[in-house]
Amino acid sequence: MHIVVCIKQVPDTADVKIDPKTNTLIREGVASVINPFDMYAIEEAIRIKEKNGGKVTVLSMGPPQAESALREAISMGADSAVLLSDRAFAGSDTWATSYTLSMALRKLAPFQLVICGKQASDGDTAQVGPGMAAHLDLPQITYVRKIEEIADEHIVAERLLEDGTEVIRSPLPCLLTVVKEINEPRIPSLKGKLAAKKAQIAMWKSADLGCDPAGLGLDGSPTKVVKIFNPPPRAGGEMLKGEPDEVVRQLVAKLKDAVVAASSV
Repeated sequence: MHIVVCIKQVPDTADVKIDPKTNTLIREGVASVINPFDMYAIEEAIRIKEKNGGKVTVLSMGPPQAESALREAISMGADSAVLLSDRAFAGSDTWATSYTLSMALRKLAPFQLVICGKQASDGDTAQVGPGMAAHLDLPQITYVRKIEEIADEHIVAERLLEDGTEVIRSPLPCLLTVVKEINEPRIPSLKGKLAAKKAQIAMWKSADLGCDPAGLGLDGSPTKVVKIFNPPPRAGGEMLKGEPDEVVRQLVAKLKDAVVAASSV
């Protein structure tokens, strides 16, 4: 069984910087980590491999420094890794990103499973996984919390809903996005760290994928960030003082005044 895990290197939450000219995240030279939800995807792929055999390939798109994230995945137990790194990919929104990754997946085929974290911490859109499934015309199961069964031609998984869970059976190949309830990511062993240090990371550019240049980067992104700004500071509240009954009367009077003011606008 060939499992491909798509991961993203994201800025450390305490070190997020924005390019004022492009309104995109600055990734070069910024302290970064593997997207937390992607750690669960890596772990689940390795567990499936350990139980059913096969291999795990980790795929990422980003600047050259994203290689460190791929080596961390190999240290956990992944077999190989591919980094998509090209200036042409810069500024991609979720649609352009999912298109680029799907082109890489076509090159990595055949595979039985594609596993992603449910969303990235820097965007929180949860769109790239489903976008790849759309580009590749693959069935998908999102928000997976448990894999109940995997056979040669199908998978059964339990997914989270807002008000419960549901169990879905899907043919393979299939794309999954997973939530943190699915497992607990392992700590890499010393042997794994040594293997990761020696591993060869494949580097692919747009020309290696046969991408349509019009579908890449900022030009291929139908959504654009027009402006980024900090919200104005909130004005300080007013403290009402006195006995409880008096405070209630003051509050009611202020609410009435506010309603009257709003209705007159």
